[in-house]
Amino acid sequence: MLLIVQAIATVVTVAEILKNNGLAVEKKIMTSTVDIKDDSRGRLVQKAKIEIVLGKTANFDELMDSTAEERGNNEGDEQR
Repeated sequence: MLLIVQAIATVVTVAEILKNNGLAVEKKIMTSTVDIKDDSRGRLVQKAKIEIVLGKTANFDELMDSTAEERGNNEGDEQR
């Protein structure tokens, strides 16, 4: 169960980082449970599931281009 909880926290963290950096907008968040067979106990266990749908912001491409350009400039500085 710990692995599933960590995965959900990671997905939420990544979505928040993308939103806070102006790269994504939240379109939909869905939560549910799914039945998974626990091999060690031989029974079904309910696990949490999250689905976060994001979309690109209007300035996504511009932000990505400027980031790529900055990385290119920094690599040139390191080679000197």
